Amino acid sequence: MRLMVTGGAGFIGSNFVRYWVHNHPGDTVVVYDALTYAGTLTSLEDLEGSFKFVHADIGDTQAARSAIEEHKIEVVVNFAAESHNSLAILDPGRFFQTNIMGTQGLLEACRNSEIERFHHVSTCEVYGDLELDSPDAFRESSPYLPRTPYNASKAGGDHAVRAYHLTYGVPISITNCSNNYGRYQFPEKVIPLFVTNALDEKPLPLYASTQNKREWIHVLDHAAAIDAVIRKGREGETYHVGTGVEKSIEEIADLVLDGLSKPATLKAIVPDRPSHDKRYLLDSSKIRNELGWGPAITFEDGLRDVIEWYKENRAWWEPLKAKAPVVEGKAWTKSYS
Repeated sequence: MRLMVTGGAGFIGSNFVRYWVHNHPGDTVVVYDALTYAGTLTSLEDLEGSFKFVHADIGDTQAARSAIEEHKIEVVVNFAAESHNSLAILDPGRFFQTNIMGTQGLLEACRNSEIERFHHVSTCEVYGDLELDSPDAFRESSPYLPRTPYNASKAGGDHAVRAYHLTYGVPISITNCSNNYGRYQFPEKVIPLFVTNALDEKPLPLYASTQNKREWIHVLDHAAAIDAVIRKGREGETYHVGTGVEKSIEEIADLVLDGLSKPATLKAIVPDRPSHDKRYLLDSSKIRNELGWGPAITFEDGLRDVIEWYKENRAWWEPLKAKAPVVEGKAWTKSYS
């Protein structure tokens, strides 16, 4: 198989590339990435020689078309996205540009190509949120009710993918995933933020709604799910990728502090961001029943591995931490300082 992985230098994308190279060594992998602040080729240094690289934006339709033609791409896996909810509140335009118009530009590049599958990676957040005590979970048939600029931009991208399938016959599939964690995650996201702050004896910023929950999946389990969808999933279908494992923001902080033998006094409450979603939970029975996928890494084992990895890889995350465009807890203004 010949794959082009857009956003392949980002957190989930680079882990997917690593997963694919290790599990399908005979395949050709092309990493296509604009290398924004959250994307870095240092995440792929150990795979040097195992993939080809194209430095371009997904919104550059001609560049994407040229890459598809030059490398005779059969499958496009689209991870490329702006994904930081806090930054989306401060600078929403860049999210709508990348996540909607960028996705449309990439679809246009694929429209008249010979690709066999355009797989689009989405999020649980397009459905809005659930009450903390709700017995419900989001299903593939749930209505889209996004509440933040990031969520809305991802929802718009999903609609573009489905429109190109129904109108032009682009062979698509979509996965909506729960919150990912693992190695090589940019230290603006909550788990690596908490781990790296704790390592440096800095406060862990907890939003005031400390009991808000997220469903968690290890990034390599997510990669395996996408593999299953690409190889066995039905064209035009959406599959939810989740574990059923939920943790509140305070539980995450406590687990990180315990794992590093740091005091609870490092926890610091900061103001909630606007439209702070309470809870997400996906019903992932479809992918489990149809494709036989299920998570293999427990949250406890995965978190221990992440903590140890960040302890041992300061040279990777320290330069990136200085690039973070948002400091959680600062006033919600256009200033990123």
